[in-house]
Amino acid sequence: MTEPRAFKDHFSAAAAGYAAHRPRYPAALIDHLAGLAPATACALDCGCGTGQLSVPLAGRFARVVATDASAAQIANAEPHPGVEYRVALAEDSGLPPASVDLVTVAQAAHWLDLERFYAEVRRIARPGAVLALISYGVLQVEGAPAPVVEQFYYRVLGPWWPAERRHVEEGYQSLPLPFAECRAPALAIEVQWPLAELLGYIDTWSAVRALEKARGRAPVERFAAELAAAWGDPGMPRTIRWPLALRVGRVSVP
Repeated sequence: MTEPRAFKDHFSAAAAGYAAHRPRYPAALIDHLAGLAPATACALDCGCGTGQLSVPLAGRFARVVATDASAAQIANAEPHPGVEYRVALAEDSGLPPASVDLVTVAQAAHWLDLERFYAEVRRIARPGAVLALISYGVLQVEGAPAPVVEQFYYRVLGPWWPAERRHVEEGYQSLPLPFAECRAPALAIEVQWPLAELLGYIDTWSAVRALEKARGRAPVERFAAELAAAWGDPGMPRTIRWPLALRVGRVSVP
C-alpha cells in the first residue's frame, strides 16, 4: 500500500494575506461547471484556501463543502451560509459515498497525491459527477508595470518557486486525468486593482516567502519600489488578468 505523502504547507503563514488579496473566480466558470454537473445539490471544493472558489460555488449549489489541509486557511476563510468549511485532506474528504455532484480543486491539484485523490473522487461521486482541476498561471498586468512584474516572477523568484509550480505554468496538462475529459471554454479572472492590491497579492506567493527567508525582505522591497515607479499614480487601477486552465472530467464510478 502506498504511504500518503506529507502535506506540503506553503500557505498557512500567509493565510490572512491570502484571504485579503487572492482573486475570486469568475461567474462564467461557476455557470460552466454547474451546467456540466448532473445536479446542483452538493459541490466539494478541495484545497479551498480561504474560499475564493467555494463562495462563488454557493451561488449555484445548494450545499458546498470546502476542505483544506491548512487549519490557518480555514480559520481565515470567508464565512458564507452555503459553505461548510472543514480541515481535511483532499484525499480523505470524510463525505459519504455517492454524495457529490461536482468536485473542484483550484490552484491546488499539484500538491495532491493524485492516485489517492482520484480514488476518493470515485468514492464520493454521484453517477455522472464532474471533477474540475482549475489553475491560473502567470498574471498579465496592463501597461508599463508588465515587464517589471515579469522580471520579478521569472528572474528574481525563479529559483525560489516550489518544483510543483511547473504544473501550474503548464496548465495542468502534464497531470494525469483518468476520466472522460470535457472540453472547456476560454475563461479568465480579470480585476481592476490599484498598486497596493497587486503588491498584496504578490506577497502571498510561496516563492516570496522562500526568498524572504533566505535573503531577507530587501529584494521584495526593491521590486515594490520599481513597480511603483512604473505604475504612476498608485491609486490608479490597472487591469490584471489571469487566463484559466481547466482540466474537466466526467467521473466514472465502479
